[in-house]
Amino acid sequence: MPRGFRYLDYMSDAFVEAYGSTLEEAFANAALGMLNVMLDIDKVEPKVEERAQAEGMDLENLLYNWLESILLKAWIDSFIPCKFEIKIDRKGNRLGGRMWGEPYDREKHGYKTEVKGITYHEMKIVNEDGRWRLRFLLDL
Repeated sequence: MPRGFRYLDYMSDAFVEAYGSTLEEAFANAALGMLNVMLDIDKVEPKVEERAQAEGMDLENLLYNWLESILLKAWIDSFIPCKFEIKIDRKGNRLGGRMWGEPYDREKHGYKTEVKGITYHEMKIVNEDGRWRLRFLLDL
């Protein structure tokens, strides 16, 4: 299964690069890249629909808040999303849409490592030749 993310070398923590042909696709892949650090995302099925939303002052803040909302959804609500239909407004400070996933099941989804939080350190959002690339560090 082709991935819309990869992991870059970094001395500590997890350095994720997500990409997509649209900003929305890159944001969805960023969430999947973060979740895959925590558990086996390939074993999550899109059984339950939930709302997806985040706001920010700019694109970097929106990415931070988006990832934080997914992290909280996973560990507080025990809901693991695996599929997204999202839209980001033209100003780049509001994201909304739907996501599908299922309740977290340690036996089914496994457990890799705990993500404590998202950081702004090394965060970068780039659009090159119509292809979006997002980079961010996860504090483990």
